[in-house]
Amino acid sequence: MKMKTALSLIAAAVAMLAQGAYAQSASAPARADVKAETKAAAKEGKTAKAGEAGAPAAADAKSDKPRADVKADTKKAAKEGKTAKAGEAAAPAAADAKSDKSRAEVKAETKKAAKEGATAPAGEAAKK
Repeated sequence: MKMKTALSLIAAAVAMLAQGAYAQSASAPARADVKAETKAAAKEGKTAKAGEAGAPAAADAKSDKPRADVKADTKKAAKEGKTAKAGEAAAPAAADAKSDKSRAEVKAETKKAAKEGATAPAGEAAKK
């Protein structure tokens, strides 16, 4: 029994050493080569901006409007309520629309739909 344990320990040690030797012998570019490639890519604008993953984005288009005009348009849109609230990406929805049903009616409809199995399970999106 002790012989089997010793042999298995030796086999595991040999396997670990073999993996380390293989990983070190693989031909990898030198650190200086990698730094030079990165520097060249950054100079050409082919690197992603800090904090952004994936392929680099196309260069931002320049506006043909003066800054004062853009600020005036934004101020006007904000006064008219056409801008998204902070933290929201889309235009504001019609959240101000009032329901024509009472709370009791809505609760009754929801209860009926739940009994019929027409509601989505908790945490899942509704089926379309």
